[in-house]
Amino acid sequence: MNPLESQLQYPFGQLIPATGTVQEVAPGVAWLRMPLPFALDHINLWLLRDKHGDAGLPGWSVVDCGAATDATRDGWEAVFAGVLQGLPLQRVLATHCHPDHVGVSDWLCRRWNAPFWITTGEYGFARMMSAGLPGTDGTAALPHFQRHGLADPEMLAKMQSRKNYYPTLVPAVPLAYTRMQDGQLVAIGDHEWRVITGFGHAPEHASLYCAGLKLLISGDMVLPRISTNVSVFAVEPEANPLTLYLDSLDKYAGLPADVLVLPSHGKPFRGLHTRIAQLKQHHVERLAEVMDACRDEWRSAADIVPQMFRRPLDAHQLSFALGEALAHLHKLWYDGIVRRHCAPDGIIRFKIG
Repeated sequence: MNPLESQLQYPFGQLIPATGTVQEVAPGVAWLRMPLPFALDHINLWLLRDKHGDAGLPGWSVVDCGAATDATRDGWEAVFAGVLQGLPLQRVLATHCHPDHVGVSDWLCRRWNAPFWITTGEYGFARMMSAGLPGTDGTAALPHFQRHGLADPEMLAKMQSRKNYYPTLVPAVPLAYTRMQDGQLVAIGDHEWRVITGFGHAPEHASLYCAGLKLLISGDMVLPRISTNVSVFAVEPEANPLTLYLDSLDKYAGLPADVLVLPSHGKPFRGLHTRIAQLKQHHVERLAEVMDACRDEWRSAADIVPQMFRRPLDAHQLSFALGEALAHLHKLWYDGIVRRHCAPDGIIRFKIG
């Protein structure tokens, strides 16, 4: 365990539920995992005992879905056969639009005739990206990264091959949804869950907090082992997502110190405020590294990546690393610390002073 992790408490120790099985984390709340085909090889999903509809019939709601892969669908079939105890899946909720969170949302909703709950910002982006609309499809990423200094021919070819990345993992999104919005109280079973929206990682990410159970389903906003990816994407090239993300973390300040955090990746933990302080310090340190790199020379986002990520990166990881490097440069630019310049070669670079 690294030093930062040792400051957190993991009430379930090393226990991790196998695919198709669950671990109860609180009365009526179960933790399950689905595999992912990435270096980050899993996503946590949360089953909540529910009683939905006018008749108040018992069933389950699920928060997040998994990517649209055979392994995910097989895992869900095992859940249907055993874990649901013969009760229906009555509601599918999603924290945000990324493929591991909404990939099989349409499949689940059709399978169970269940409504889809998500914020409007996340629903709109999921629909746009699943449809491969120009500007949000994979082909838009290539010129975006080239403008920010990516020039390696092999890596550019690999990036080009990812043009159908999102639709492959999210082949469809439900055609209708129920809106979640900040501060809303969502009744699930015997409890109410308050929606806490956050920005910077996704357009309108929804975490869910239950005061009665002292639980926070944090989605990707607060993770115990890794820092949440915060990127500038081609569809919003002037964005300042890091400022949005850091400001969003302050929305958790009023939650109790002993709240049990249920993250999308890693293990459930206590120590929310400690972890938020760690995340903020992480970005302070990354910003200092970026400032040092830009002190005497004009630097592109591609120039900054090796300063921030000192390990080999595949195409999937590099796309996130470039977006994150640009997010740090943009925060410094919006804060007036660096200047931005588009050189005659068409590459955008940044420098202090």
